[in-house]
Amino acid sequence: MVVKGKKTKNPPVLSHEFVIQNHADIVACVAMVFVVGLMFQASSPAASVFIALHHNVTVPLEIQPGVFQDVLQYTQGLKDIPAVFFYLLISVVIHAIIQEYLLDKVNKKLHLSKVKHVKFNESGQLLAFYLMSLVWAGDIILRENLFSVAALWEGYPLHHASMSFLFKFFFIIQISYWLHIFPELYFQKTKREDWAPRIQYACLYLAFIVGAYLTSFTRLALFLLFVQYLAEAVFHTCRILDYAEKSAVASKLFRLGDLLFVLARLSSVILAVLTFWFGLASLPLEQQVLDLPTGNFNTGLVRLNCLLAVCLLQAWLMWNFIMFQVKRAREAGPASGDRKSTRLNSSHPRYL
Repeated sequence: MVVKGKKTKNPPVLSHEFVIQNHADIVACVAMVFVVGLMFQASSPAASVFIALHHNVTVPLEIQPGVFQDVLQYTQGLKDIPAVFFYLLISVVIHAIIQEYLLDKVNKKLHLSKVKHVKFNESGQLLAFYLMSLVWAGDIILRENLFSVAALWEGYPLHHASMSFLFKFFFIIQISYWLHIFPELYFQKTKREDWAPRIQYACLYLAFIVGAYLTSFTRLALFLLFVQYLAEAVFHTCRILDYAEKSAVASKLFRLGDLLFVLARLSSVILAVLTFWFGLASLPLEQQVLDLPTGNFNTGLVRLNCLLAVCLLQAWLMWNFIMFQVKRAREAGPASGDRKSTRLNSSHPRYL
């Protein structure tokens, strides 16, 4: 599988160019080593550490008033690190498959410039991930009946530290995907001047997702990611449509995307305030004690820092968004085409 296109000249084995051209095959072979390891009794325990989810516990679940049933749940632990590594490899392979069998074929028909080609590939990859994550997050919300706002803090930490299989797997995949951005900078031969924005947004996602995962604030993180990914999915859909010369539809969706972006910032702040300032603070005092073994981080200091982190991030994103709109309006002037190009060539995500 050659992501950057077939070459007439074969580079030396294990050279940089060889690794870049064949990185998907190389990574797939490494992943297959773990999969094949499951087939043999001697290597199965070691291979399962990388592929299967661990740290499972049995939690009593009330299915009817006064009737409890033991349910298999999962918690966080050190064995999540090998799993994240394995699914990082899978993310690299899927990235290459989407690039070669979908995006490259569309690019050939569009005849985009080199700069637009890079932007189109970035939006295409992110859109595929956002759509998958939206469907997955929505399914978790439906399965676990998390429609009540009070579900964001009720039962903390017991019902939050223990997650269903799909819930934990969702966060493992999220961490793996944003980690795979870093090797992709090398595999995709990204220019050094384009590294900063990609590293920046990957680090921001990782910091908040890993932080929520370790502190058992996964329910709040699930809703915040759903809101964020919805706005970003619309934005990247607009960029792809505009590159595909569907400007009439894209211009209308751009306005919708701007509205969703503002609503996402507002709703994220509201959910964070309700959870950290009111919800978790209203729990019994005996539960508001830092207890690492049980995953209880419900203390005033932790809540305050988490709330400040979420609010400061939303304020920073909103400030950049406003500054971008002001800059775009100044540069556009009487020429509407400049306004369009400014938006399309803006750095990701959302004008960082």
